[in-house]
Amino acid sequence: MRLTIWVGFWIFLADQLSKYLVVHVMDLRNLAAIDIFPPFLTFRMAWNYGINFGLLSNDSTMTRWILIAIACVISSAVLWWIRKGDEGKWVYISAGLLIGGAMGNVIDRILYGAVADFLNMSCCGFENPYAFNVADIAIFAGAIGLIIFTKDDKKAA
Repeated sequence: MRLTIWVGFWIFLADQLSKYLVVHVMDLRNLAAIDIFPPFLTFRMAWNYGINFGLLSNDSTMTRWILIAIACVISSAVLWWIRKGDEGKWVYISAGLLIGGAMGNVIDRILYGAVADFLNMSCCGFENPYAFNVADIAIFAGAIGLIIFTKDDKKAA
């Protein structure tokens, strides 16, 4: 469980630090876009009021607090689920990735009212219209890791 907390802490810190540097120090908030290694990597400012791909993005206060509550409930449920202590190291790392990323996006919703997304990657003639952040990567990797590394105690018949 301690591994989960540490991984979550470092992911949360990396997410918030990257957002602060890009949005405030590099002033992406006002510049809207910065070419880093076009077209493969561009910083493109996007305020996500909803969930993935703009779902539930009506910018209402109630939606904001519902999404904060959902992230906190899911994070708590994952912590409760792995509390037994008999999962493997990769399950604890995956849980930390998911929780750290979720809490990074929760802080954005509290501070800004929306999640600060800025990473945009395109390739090979495909122009990706979406942006994401370090927390989104961690949440995705953590969820996949939990699926892959969780023990299956069911016996095949």
